[in-house]
Amino acid sequence: MSRPKPKVIIEKTDRTSYKTTQVLAADGIWAVFFNGQPINLKSLNSLVSYPGPKYRKVSFSNQGHAVNLAKKLNTQFQSDGFSVVLLNKGTTVFSVAKPKN
Repeated sequence: MSRPKPKVIIEKTDRTSYKTTQVLAADGIWAVFFNGQPINLKSLNSLVSYPGPKYRKVSFSNQGHAVNLAKKLNTQFQSDGFSVVLLNKGTTVFSVAKPKN
């Protein structure tokens, strides 16, 4: 079974490179939480400091990726504290739109 086609909200094509960018509709963002709290995920090599720590994604526009990461972390840490939370509403922290009077 194939994936359903995404709904394109707006798109823009660069006339010099012919590269098109599309903004697609989404149900929300799925994030991995630990014990009900949002997390960041960092991996590093404890023997050498090069190339430095790497921060991994913990939020996804696809539910399946978030669920797979939560399952992997629960197995890795022998825990049941990792879960997936759907974020579909929130407080706007940045906008260039002018307020309506």
